[in-house]
Amino acid sequence: MSELWRFDAIGTRWEIETAEPVPDAVRTLIAAVIDGFDEEWSRFRPDSLVSRLAVHGGEAAAPADAAAMLDVYRELDAATAGAVNPLVGESLARRGYDAAYSFVDRGAAPAPAWQRVLEWDAQTLRLGRPALLDVGALGKGRLVDLVAEILAGSVTGGFVVDASGDMAVRGGPVRVGLEHPFDPSRAIGVFEVEDAALCASAVNRRAWGEGLHHVLDARTGVPVRTIAATWALASDAMHADAAATALFFDGGPELAADWGVSWVRMTTDGTVEWSADQKAELFL
Repeated sequence: MSELWRFDAIGTRWEIETAEPVPDAVRTLIAAVIDGFDEEWSRFRPDSLVSRLAVHGGEAAAPADAAAMLDVYRELDAATAGAVNPLVGESLARRGYDAAYSFVDRGAAPAPAWQRVLEWDAQTLRLGRPALLDVGALGKGRLVDLVAEILAGSVTGGFVVDASGDMAVRGGPVRVGLEHPFDPSRAIGVFEVEDAALCASAVNRRAWGEGLHHVLDARTGVPVRTIAATWALASDAMHADAAATALFFDGGPELAADWGVSWVRMTTDGTVEWSADQKAELFL
């Protein structure tokens, strides 16, 4: 591959590598899809659908991605006994990860029991009362899939879509290092990715204050203390992203096995664990 397109969107760095330049019309389409997703699902934008529902609740026309993402949240919730919850937004905001990025901790609060509050179908998204949606457990992976789908129909040859930790590869293979969560200058292994997606999550990313980071147990509002980093390889980025989140909790490995996801994770004491079928080359 020889062409690299870099840009910032949804608060992160994107890199799209292709064999040939991405046509301007395709770039415009990708930018529009990303902005449209952000306008619907970002809890950091005051004009987003999520922010509007957080004020009054009520119902709205269902975004195109609502069923695809929320159906997976139902599986995440069941597998982790409620640790992963799409209404964890207010819990994150209370710990300081709010729309203003205040990073001021106002204490732990559990997320609402979301399946009593949130409903959706092909036409409508309903919130029974004001609550703050946060689709961070899988939303970036979903968006990577949408961008990859556009590229698959628009450019010749393989490509890599890398949204800073969530990656889709068509063609390949591409070797991707697994960054050590306690020493970013080191890798604990390498996944070889070919026509697949690799997503990672770590407590040293989006971290602030003493012991505060973005991976909360929604049942308590307390940051995860036992798992430091996860990596998940799947056929699509949304399920890889969702599995990488689930692997911070009991039940995550079983869900990953059900989905056919190969994974690696590191505990906070430095122990490395992996799935029975994991495909990474580990430096242990």
